[in-house]
Amino acid sequence: MLRIYRSENGFLIPAEKPLPGTWVALVAPTEEELRFVETRFGILPDFLKYPLDEEERPRIEIEEKQLLIIFHIPDPRHEGDIIRYETIPLGIIITEEVVLTICLKENLLFEEILAQSGRVQKVDLERPVSFLFLLFYCVANLYLRYLRLIDRLIEDYERELYRSFRNRELVKILSLEKSLVYFSTALRGNDVVLTRIQSGRYLRLTEEDHEALEDIQIENRQAIEMTKIYSDILTGTMDAYASIIGNNLNVVMKFLTALAIVLAMPTLISSIYGMNIRLPLQNNPHAFWIVMGISFGISILTAIYFVKKRLF
Repeated sequence: MLRIYRSENGFLIPAEKPLPGTWVALVAPTEEELRFVETRFGILPDFLKYPLDEEERPRIEIEEKQLLIIFHIPDPRHEGDIIRYETIPLGIIITEEVVLTICLKENLLFEEILAQSGRVQKVDLERPVSFLFLLFYCVANLYLRYLRLIDRLIEDYERELYRSFRNRELVKILSLEKSLVYFSTALRGNDVVLTRIQSGRYLRLTEEDHEALEDIQIENRQAIEMTKIYSDILTGTMDAYASIIGNNLNVVMKFLTALAIVLAMPTLISSIYGMNIRLPLQNNPHAFWIVMGISFGISILTAIYFVKKRLF
């Protein structure tokens, strides 16, 4: 899908044609759209190919007066009632004519950029830095939003986990733990890109630009810290879960052992009286009830002893 936007009074609005000074957004592009953009604006083929590789890492590269920035953005995925977050690369290509973004799939980020343009950051596509800073801000804000959702999911999953102890809840916790690993890796890669842009080697930055970039770095590093905190919480939750499972298993085994001993008393006495030899009370007409009374009495006394020792 190819969408085109132009800037007007600091806002981004749809445009009809990919003229100079516009933002061309490619989302899950077809081969025809890639060829059109390559021919129309002379974009390097490799620059169009790199962001479509899901394993491409965040980086910045300049070649033939074209600047390529690869940023990782969050990508929520739903599998039934399990929510998992991964990251995908977003390519930003800046040429003398246009700003072009290319992404593997539709993402909430693009709606966020359009909603925040003119509010958080006035955008002038003739000066691509303003668009870049808005994009970076929206990416950091999106990470923070998803991290808050993960925090709420951790609390919900913990309650389910301690109540049910099913594998399903364990899988949910593990999916969030995996999501935080993706976030941590992507955010650190993005931070490296922001630091390299701040150096001024790739883009001309004014003093105001430096201040704006520092604010974005603060947001990004806040997301890194939140990711670390939630990852530590999940690690503690999993350790607590393992301890609780082990303790519950010990309690069950202790109960079953005590129950087996109590039930073994009548079995032991009845098996002795089942032998074909002379035994006490064998000629007594009430021998059965006497033996049963003694055996059950011993079982009751053993059970009382185990209760006092808290083995039941």
